[in-house]
Amino acid sequence: MAPKTMRKLEKAVAWFEIPAKKLSRAKKFYQSIFDIEMQDMEMDNDLKMTMFPVEEGGVGGAICEHKEFYTPSHEGTLVYISANPDLQKVLDKVEPNGGKVIQKKTIITDEYGYMAIIEDTEGNRIALHSNH
Repeated sequence: MAPKTMRKLEKAVAWFEIPAKKLSRAKKFYQSIFDIEMQDMEMDNDLKMTMFPVEEGGVGGAICEHKEFYTPSHEGTLVYISANPDLQKVLDKVEPNGGKVIQKKTIITDEYGYMAIIEDTEGNRIALHSNH
């Protein structure tokens, strides 16, 4: 019997959502540290969302607020957000904008680049990644 060929995912991540207690505060934090403009989306059932800008074909995500569906946390999945070209520039903006640095910039390997871990204004544990 021939070995089974395992299917590969096109992308391991298709979309991500970061919980927020107060969407406006979280939006201000992420826009400030990444120097980006986020887009608000109108949703039903008291769900509030603001989306990260992403290039065509890239993996998108949003910050979401809903009193029953989203709870900020240090536990569970750790989302790595691209901070290219150098995450230190993003990391330097975390504390002045109300977040905390949990783990400073650390090399993963020469091949995989660098990472750091922060706590956002909502109490989420979020990782940053860059090639340099």
